[in-house]
Amino acid sequence: MKVLVIGGSGFLGSHVADELSNIDYEVTIGDIVKSEYIQKSQSFLKLDIMDVDLLIEKIKDFDVVYNFAGLADINVALTNPLKTVELNILGNTNILEACRINKIKRYIYASSAYVFSNKGSFYGISKQASERLIEEYSQSFGLNYTIIRYGSVYGPRADAQNRIYRMVKQAIDDGKITYTGNGDEIREYIHVRDAASLSVEILNEKYINEHLILTGVEKFKYSELLNMIKEIMNNEIEIEYLNNEYSGHYEISPYSLHHPKVGKKIINNPFVDFGQGLLEVILESKDNA
Repeated sequence: MKVLVIGGSGFLGSHVADELSNIDYEVTIGDIVKSEYIQKSQSFLKLDIMDVDLLIEKIKDFDVVYNFAGLADINVALTNPLKTVELNILGNTNILEACRINKIKRYIYASSAYVFSNKGSFYGISKQASERLIEEYSQSFGLNYTIIRYGSVYGPRADAQNRIYRMVKQAIDDGKITYTGNGDEIREYIHVRDAASLSVEILNEKYINEHLILTGVEKFKYSELLNMIKEIMNNEIEIEYLNNEYSGHYEISPYSLHHPKVGKKIINNPFVDFGQGLLEVILESKDNA
């Protein structure tokens, strides 16, 4: 099976590309820049999701297209509505159109748990709109899809868009983590390798035209996360709570009454232990410091 991973040079996309290659799919990474993690068995295709004519020309002969491209940082989206709409809504629609014209068998879209929420600002709105567009393309043109609503993903290869990465980097660089909220906020973190494994498992036909949720198995308060980082680093860092509202982010649950189709949560078993995953991130960050 031939698979195109758009946005495959990035954090989550590169791990999914690797997982696909590990089980012998024919993988092409489509991105603006070539992945530094690209394997010998993988091909690279330079793509710009804003160039619909290029997408239509290049997205040929693939069976499956994943879309991990776009703007993923809520903090950036808060002050860049136009950029968010362009990349996340128009970019998604350009890929959908190329998939329709080239009769792609399945479109896999990287959405977010924020589609359930009245938080998330322009980022959450862009994901909600993109999901509706995908559903309409399926209804109008018969394009099969799977929508994956990712929670808080962490792990190796992350960059400044990733919250745990930012915390760990600040701890290493400054000997301190400054946290905007009060520490009571809750997240279900999922390690990127678990997320990647499940992102390939969903190629099973039973997940066609389904909405899936990929979040962690355990719930953690941010105060617990910060204390774990501090303890792993031999209690040699300081933690400062600003007790301010973290604008655009939900506190305990992403769910609210008015939002879209209920999804099925799937989990990896076995999965990467959160403490071990944090240790891995800290060691990688120290190596790259």
